[in-house]
Amino acid sequence: MKKLTGYFVLSASLLLSACANHTAGISVNSQGEVRVDNSTFGRQVSVTNVNERQSADLIQAAAQINSLVATDLRLQYKFTWFDASGFTIEDEATSWKSLKLHGKQQMQVNAVAPNATATRFEVYIRQAFSN
Repeated sequence: MKKLTGYFVLSASLLLSACANHTAGISVNSQGEVRVDNSTFGRQVSVTNVNERQSADLIQAAAQINSLVATDLRLQYKFTWFDASGFTIEDEATSWKSLKLHGKQQMQVNAVAPNATATRFEVYIRQAFSN
């Protein structure tokens, strides 16, 4: 019985660790600081031209996502907004958006802050996997 439990724990660990890197990606904040959580993905995609502008009392953000490979990429991206204290704003209400890039294609993505308390943002890009 102990042996069977050991195999189950090992199998579960391997399964969970194999799935863990599917959510890792690249993030860039409004100051242009880049964080790469998955180095393999980081060699396939880059994020450039991170900009913001004021539109009435809301921040409008944009970032350019670049494919660095010759094959098609299915991606997801999400903007997260922060207030002056560093707390997220309406993060649960923001969903991941899908994006398909063809080989070496570049595409600008953008979003508008959910309210006037937003002072900065972060855009996160990850590889999309079908279930």
